[in-house]
Amino acid sequence: MGDVLAGFHASWEFTSDSVLIRYERGIRTPKLFQALGERRIPVAAISGVSLTRGRRGTAVLRAEPRPGADPLLEAAAGQLKEGCDPYRLVLPAERETLAEYYAEELRARLTETGPADRFLVDPPEAPLSFKAYDAKASFDGTTVRFRWFWTGASSAKWKAGDQSFRTAELAGVEWRSPEVFEGHLRLLRRDAPADGRSPRPSIPAQPSMPLLSPAPPQPARPAQPDQDPAAVVFGLGYGSVHESLPFAAAVLSAVRTSAPVPSGTPAGAAGAGMAVGGAAMGGRSDPADVAERIRHLGELHRAGLVTDEEFAAKKAELLAEL
Repeated sequence: MGDVLAGFHASWEFTSDSVLIRYERGIRTPKLFQALGERRIPVAAISGVSLTRGRRGTAVLRAEPRPGADPLLEAAAGQLKEGCDPYRLVLPAERETLAEYYAEELRARLTETGPADRFLVDPPEAPLSFKAYDAKASFDGTTVRFRWFWTGASSAKWKAGDQSFRTAELAGVEWRSPEVFEGHLRLLRRDAPADGRSPRPSIPAQPSMPLLSPAPPQPARPAQPDQDPAAVVFGLGYGSVHESLPFAAAVLSAVRTSAPVPSGTPAGAAGAGMAVGGAAMGGRSDPADVAERIRHLGELHRAGLVTDEEFAAKKAELLAEL
């Protein structure tokens, strides 16, 4: 066991090759810290250490992680507020001298700088789940599932049906904090352009006209998150940072370590036990739940948002789950 430096909301234990951060549980502790519980940060994942004066008679010790070393910070993409920075330890001012000692000791052990070529900090452990505004998102370590709520999901998502994505099918994760703007979690698929854009075909030249240079590609706007079946949106009390960010980090870490789907494998096919049309193969859905979803589908049909053919096909899909 190494030396321990205790601060507000957390304590750091210094060992020869890592810093073990234990977050407290308490009414004043940020919920993200409580959700993380405990994190071991390898010395190889740290590029620097700073100690500064804080507000109201405090000192702030902060470890600077290497870019690309921590899936949590990669998923957060700079959107975390200062008070929720998991690498920041706030201490009473009287412990500043002690903190400086540990800072110097830790600096002496640092040997790596620059971006990391892989994640060095462990992600939050699966299984994980949280409620977004329009769906329940769940992750078992290999597959992400979105199950739409009839009270919040758009008609486009209801038409698409509940979704299932293997991490090997994904290229990344886009997380937007609900505390910054309109939050969402979007899964980026390998078969889509990385920037979510697609070129528009150039117009062929007419024989009677001089040849023109091909028109430059025009960006196609990515679907709005509330219309994208690969995304869930957040709302008041839905998709909170302490629930959705660890989820995003776990998925992102799994994506980075997953092998791509072999060519010829149908998109969305997750093998035995995967979700198809909202039900797991070999399993049965709750009849009351299926009835509620059919009722909502009927409302969409009567409102003209679903065609007769789509209504019949989706209803048959839902009935097949029983």
